[in-house]
Amino acid sequence: AIDEGSRGIFVAARLYEINGRTITDDEEDLMPAPISLPRDENATGRDLGDEEIALLTEVIRSGTLFSVKGTMVKRLESAFAQRYGVAHGIAMSSGTASLHTAVAALDPEPGDEIVTTPITDMGAITPLLYRGAIPVFADVDPQTYNLTAATIAPKITSRTRAIIVAHLFGNPCDMDPIMELAGRHRLPVIEDCSQAYLATYRGRLVGTIGAIGCFSLQQGKHMTCGEGGLLITNDASLARRARLFVNKAWGYGDPKPDHYFLALNSRMSELQGAVALAQLGKVQGVVERRQRIAAQLDEGLADAPGIERPVTTPGATHAYWKYAVQVDEQTLGIDVDAFAKRLSAMGLVAQPRYIQKPAFMCEVLRDRRTFGQSGFPFQGVSTRQDYEPYRLEEYPGTLRALSRVLVVPINEFYTREHIEFICSTFREAVGAAEGVRA
Repeated sequence: AIDEGSRGIFVAARLYEINGRTITDDEEDLMPAPISLPRDENATGRDLGDEEIALLTEVIRSGTLFSVKGTMVKRLESAFAQRYGVAHGIAMSSGTASLHTAVAALDPEPGDEIVTTPITDMGAITPLLYRGAIPVFADVDPQTYNLTAATIAPKITSRTRAIIVAHLFGNPCDMDPIMELAGRHRLPVIEDCSQAYLATYRGRLVGTIGAIGCFSLQQGKHMTCGEGGLLITNDASLARRARLFVNKAWGYGDPKPDHYFLALNSRMSELQGAVALAQLGKVQGVVERRQRIAAQLDEGLADAPGIERPVTTPGATHAYWKYAVQVDEQTLGIDVDAFAKRLSAMGLVAQPRYIQKPAFMCEVLRDRRTFGQSGFPFQGVSTRQDYEPYRLEEYPGTLRALSRVLVVPINEFYTREHIEFICSTFREAVGAAEGVRA
């Protein structure tokens, strides 16, 4: 692994800063070649340092780790809302909790349907089941991996309560048609921005377009406190219900507080809040560096046959949580799994197929393993009588996307050597594949 002293931080085209000193191209040739890529699971790829330590020290010295009585989480909520230009920010214990809270704020009836994406983490789906709602999966665009208005529309029924869109890998969905569709059906839209910090769509930050924006602070996100979540909204009533849900529905500060409805404790601690607040001051730089690095990867892979570079939605800016390419099996003669193995043998680990299979093929949904043997909410409540198991043939875009996508790690600490290593490894793997095909 690359130690702290030799880690290069990309700050501009052809300029690096190491130990506080700018390194030029001429000097760069004298620098030792990197042994491995910076990784977000440890210090090689995470910007955690004095700023986080200072705020953590402040919390420890205060003796208050409980966010209800402390100030750090409140400061985070206020600063995050201000950064996004919205009225309300609410912090919680995880990204899953942020989506759970968003759904709870809408208060669906048991058996209500929520349209969402089949290419997502299970933590974005199980909150629907816990709220008694049924996930209804729309197909995705096979190039962007995102839901579209055209794929959502056929899934809307009289039982639909909301739409959840995920800006996958940091690329925004095409939101104007989605919002127009949602408006016609009077459906709120929840934006899952866990992978899309500071990504924009036609000049607007994603997370501010729908009724609610949700974010994750898990280890590998653009900003992190290990685990944590954030929710933003301009709707005061949704914000009120969301804040209550995080706090067991206890009305802190109310004249006569009570537990107003069924809810959990999903609070963030002051320690998490301190780290996240420090990270908030760094996230814009993280995103900007990743965007510059992605542009260099695009350039370096432009002449690699059979490799399709990431697509950005027109009018949007991509935040690059990951750098997701597509592998054309017809051109290369090998599928994405075999190509990933070839890269791995050359020292570059990339994840084929991302989630391996659509979410609805996981046992919890396929076999309805939810609450005991009840099958709830698919059974035991008033649902559509024609509700059927999820059928693969309805998801051609999803199947095509997962059969081709190769998720390449990207990190704000990549130097030009790291970028060249990735690109040259791809070119070598492509050449080897073409040689086998020939």
